[in-house]
Amino acid sequence: MKRQTKHTGSSAGQSKRKAGNFFGRRKAKPLKGAQEEALRTHLPKLAINLAEPCPAQAEALFSANESTPQAIVLEIGFGGGEHLVHRARLHPELAFIGCEPFINGMAKAVRAIADNGLANVRLYGEDATGLLDWLPDGSLSRIDLLYPDPWPKKRHWKRRFVNPGNLHRFHRLLKPGGEFRFASDIESYVNWTLRHVFNHGGFEWTALHPDDWHKPWDEWVSTRYEQKAIREGRTPAYFIFRRR
Repeated sequence: MKRQTKHTGSSAGQSKRKAGNFFGRRKAKPLKGAQEEALRTHLPKLAINLAEPCPAQAEALFSANESTPQAIVLEIGFGGGEHLVHRARLHPELAFIGCEPFINGMAKAVRAIADNGLANVRLYGEDATGLLDWLPDGSLSRIDLLYPDPWPKKRHWKRRFVNPGNLHRFHRLLKPGGEFRFASDIESYVNWTLRHVFNHGGFEWTALHPDDWHKPWDEWVSTRYEQKAIREGRTPAYFIFRRR
């Protein structure tokens, strides 16, 4: 749950960052031995390979599970996987897809998934738009975009993940009544997101009270990044938009 920034074995982690990507760096400090081992051992079983035909039903991505998932949730830019793993542990009846191009974050998540024995998670480690275009219509019940890279300089705003094209992708993939959830501590990005969502017209903001968007939703996990933002005086905003 961090800046929209992502490695995987088959379909992820092989290409260098392209100029138009929505994420920044691919790797920071060298991986620890246990993280490298987790990527080698567990990632091939978790990774989604876009070179394979898209299944008619996205539930087929979890065909190895004992039961068909009740719903599928996508988290874009999951950072170290804190929120993704937490919810996957709480809800074995649901299926979760996580996108993260930042290799260090992917390694942390893969290790946590393996340590917890989670069978209801699949991962993708390239730019999320490729996955969004690959998945079938109406396959998701929820999309989380939590603390994406705000690209604060105006000349970089075109790289913000919330844009008309991606909102169209969200609308295509979400079932009627499905939710797009967004969190950020950057005021300009909050206003940007509200404007683009309203302009799209295919979503409704679910807030009922003036302070609703200041409160995280149930099952929220606060990360070190969020805690730092609060210490530095930035106020997080939490939005739920429902697909019409």
